[in-house]
Amino acid sequence: MATTAISVREYLQTVWRPDRDYVNGEAQERNLGEKEHSAIQRFLVVWFDNRAQHLGVAVWPEQRVQVTSDSFRVPDVVVTTQDYDFDRIIEQPPLLCVEIQSRQDSLSLIRERVEDYVRMGVRDVWVIDPHGRRAYVCVDGKFEEFSGDTLRIGGTEIHVPLAEVWAELER
Repeated sequence: MATTAISVREYLQTVWRPDRDYVNGEAQERNLGEKEHSAIQRFLVVWFDNRAQHLGVAVWPEQRVQVTSDSFRVPDVVVTTQDYDFDRIIEQPPLLCVEIQSRQDSLSLIRERVEDYVRMGVRDVWVIDPHGRRAYVCVDGKFEEFSGDTLRIGGTEIHVPLAEVWAELER
């Protein structure tokens, strides 16, 4: 994964295609672009968007999240409350950040991203591994492989059946 050393200001003024994370003074490429990654991302965006009004949420694919004063991550999917107000970059903890693991992503690299969200104050983080058909959750800072059948966001009625997520890979 390539990195480029630049200032925060330069990072924020540069258009990256696809967008990059910015950590420790470096713009970092993100692994994405494979069919499985895209299918899961599309599924989650559509799933949340179709239920947004009922659930009182908004869904944001590949939205910059400022995890510290000088670090930014770009989760695959971010879910906020419907009334969450932000200008260009999410600066306060959203309800949920979702990372979809690409073949090139090690679990330790994904965990670094998860830890950044947790330090920011995000209570729920999901990691979806489409290749291994596994899910990981981080709730209140505890990261573990998920063994249930429905992913949930604590304190809400939001529940996403994993069978529907995996079925998307068969389409």
